[in-house]
Parts: sequence; structure tokens; C-alpha cells
Amino acid sequence: QVQLLESGGGWVQAGGSLRLSCRPSRNTFSIIVMSWYRQVPGNQRELVAAFNNIDGSTNYTDSVKGRFRVSRNNARDTVYLQMNSLVPEDTAIYYCKFRSRNNHDYWGQGTQVTVSS
Repeated sequence: QVQLLESGGGWVQAGGSLRLSCRPSRNTFSIIVMSWYRQVPGNQRELVAAFNNIDGSTNYTDSVKGRFRVSRNNARDTVYLQMNSLVPEDTAIYYCKFRSRNNHDYWGQGTQVTVSS
């Protein structure tokens, strides 16, 4: 079974930076969209950023525009989320999600990001 492997979470002071990465345990599917979501306990999971693996386009939720950047590697099988100018409101569990060409979604296990004021 394919798993998504996340890394890069942790603790940082406000104004700091972190970079998350996510890759599949093995490549057995065509990835068309690579996304990052986040969730605070008690709240719904929200889309933070997405990378379209077909045309290279990206989109971001308003609260992270200008601070976060989503990118991929040359092999198109790893997605990164560069998070700059972090604020306490960015504290959450971050999940990556890959959508395959047959519209199946794969989720990562989640990585905690904590931003202290």
C-alpha cells in the first residue's frame, strides 16, 4: 500500500521559517495534484496550498499568500511547502494529499507545526 511520507514539521518562533516535504513510499500512480492541508483540533481541515502537476500552476489560501510557497522536485513526485514569516495562527497539523489520475486521494500522516509568539 502506498503511503505518503511527510517531514519537516516542528517548533519555531513567530517570524521564523519551516519547510515541509512529502513523497510517496513508492511510485505506482500518476500524480495530478499535490496539496497541503492543515487542521487545528476542533476545526475542519483546510486547504493551504496546491500544486497542479500537469501545468505547474499553484493556488493558496488567502491567509498564507506571500508567506508560503508550494513547489515540487524535478521528478514530480515530491512536494514541498516553504513557510516563511510564520505566525501563531499557523499552528496546526499539516497534511499532504496527492490526487492520482483516477481521482484517488492519498493522505500523509500529518506533521505538527507549532509557532510560538
